[in-house]
Amino acid sequence: MEQPKAISDGRPEPQPMNLRIEPMQLEDVAEVRSIEEASFSLPWPRNAYRREIVENRLARYFVIRDLDATTDSEESTHGPLSERMRTRRFPFSLLPSVDIEPDWRYGRPTLVAYGGLWLMVDEAHITTIASRPDVRGQNIGELMLTALIDVAIGLAARWVTLEVRVSNSLARTLYKKYSFRSTGIRPRYYSDNQEDALVMWSEDVNLESFQCLFQERIAALRQKHTWTTTYPETGGFLGDSARD
Repeated sequence: MEQPKAISDGRPEPQPMNLRIEPMQLEDVAEVRSIEEASFSLPWPRNAYRREIVENRLARYFVIRDLDATTDSEESTHGPLSERMRTRRFPFSLLPSVDIEPDWRYGRPTLVAYGGLWLMVDEAHITTIASRPDVRGQNIGELMLTALIDVAIGLAARWVTLEVRVSNSLARTLYKKYSFRSTGIRPRYYSDNQEDALVMWSEDVNLESFQCLFQERIAALRQKHTWTTTYPETGGFLGDSARD
């Protein structure tokens, strides 16, 4: 799994956000791809998310939306992202669409993060996590990670695993907060620069020690943001019923 490009400065001060975590739909793909292209040097192929959502029974993908911001507000459009999110102008709007991605929809709560996993027997493999560049440093990516772990628990996984660039110390530090430990290296895993990937595995997510740690991390996130969840396959740690 490639991690988003690091942003060393220019981050906004963390502000409480009102969020919703929900399954990724086909109409989300355009927004997801915009974040992906702003985050990764090796974005997925153009039709990858459509294939994952429609065809891959092992896959679960999710998005986080900021309920207090909409896609047609000035503050939620940033340079190249907004250019990709506009509908086609006349006369091109009269032509049949050949794009495999759904049309952009104005007026929806702004998509600020996404992530996904594959469930393989009792292992949940996190395939991707990314957040909008303008919300990094506000624990949105961490919230996406907790949602994926929550889903993994709900799907009866025992472990969660992922790959991360050796050079990505920020991501590695985050994963260690959730008990992930390095178990090996995939040499030259990233084709853009031949960088190695660390393979990381969590503690058994069904152990009491992990779930106590997990609840502590979620409690800390609740001090920063509020959220609701709408995904059905849940371990019950992030939903409203889990609130203190």
